[in-house]
Parts: sequence; C-alpha cells; structure tokens
Amino acid sequence: MELGTIERELYVEATPAVVFEVVSDPAHVKQWWSDDARYETVVGSEGEILFADADGGKVEAFTVVEVQPPTRFSFRWTHPAGEEAVEGNSLLVTFELVAQGAGTLVRFRETGFRERGWTAAVQQATYEDHVHGWDYFLPRLVTHAAALDARP
Repeated sequence: MELGTIERELYVEATPAVVFEVVSDPAHVKQWWSDDARYETVVGSEGEILFADADGGKVEAFTVVEVQPPTRFSFRWTHPAGEEAVEGNSLLVTFELVAQGAGTLVRFRETGFRERGWTAAVQQATYEDHVHGWDYFLPRLVTHAAALDARP
C-alpha cells in the first residue's frame, strides 16, 4: 500500500474564484473542514486549525505556503507548534483549481507522510486517518462551494 500521498479529483459546480475562496478563507474552511480556522490567507501566515471532539478537541499548527487566486492554494500542517513548517515535520496540502465548463475541477493532494520519520505503524495509522478524514470532508467542500456559487 502506498502511504506517501493522498490524491483526489472532485468536480465542483462553482467557479474557480468561489472554490478558491472556499479552500483558502478561514471563514469558509470552518464551514466544511475544521471547527475553527485561525490564519491569514497570505504566504507565510502561521495559525491553527481546530477540531472539536468529546475530549475537548485537537489543535493543529497551520502555515500558508502558496496563494495563487483562483488556481492554487497550499499549506503545511500538523507540525509541532512553535516550529517552522518544513518538509520532514509537516504534511503539505495542495488544492489546484482548473476551470472546467461552468464549474471547477479540484485536484487535491496531501504529501509528506513518509518524510515525517514515523514508525511504520504510526505512518500507516496517520495515513489511514487522513484518507478517512478527507473522504468525509472533501464532499462537504463540494456542497459548500456549490451553495455559495448559487448565491444571488
């Protein structure tokens, strides 16, 4: 099993500009992915993503890597708080947005699992957790963006 990269392609019935807003703006990110998102949509912005649960939740460090409206947004996350996000201590998520008909093809990619230096068991468990998570959250992105694009 390949445990290094998660890739998905999704079609969204919304313009690339709307989809870019949905994947990059913290106000929208917390509508489809996290319970809260605190960062600025500028390269180098450091912040955090929060996920609530019965035990109080989990906070993940988050650093914006690339902002190219309306075609590309990427960030690093899961690195130790207070450390600079770099290859080897974080995962890299990239959203590439391509106009397709009246909508947008979203090419999603998360990498960096092998580079973290985890034991095989931790790498596999983390990878599987992220596969499960993205399979749940990415369809919510599609729904949220389509609803926004339908705004009057």
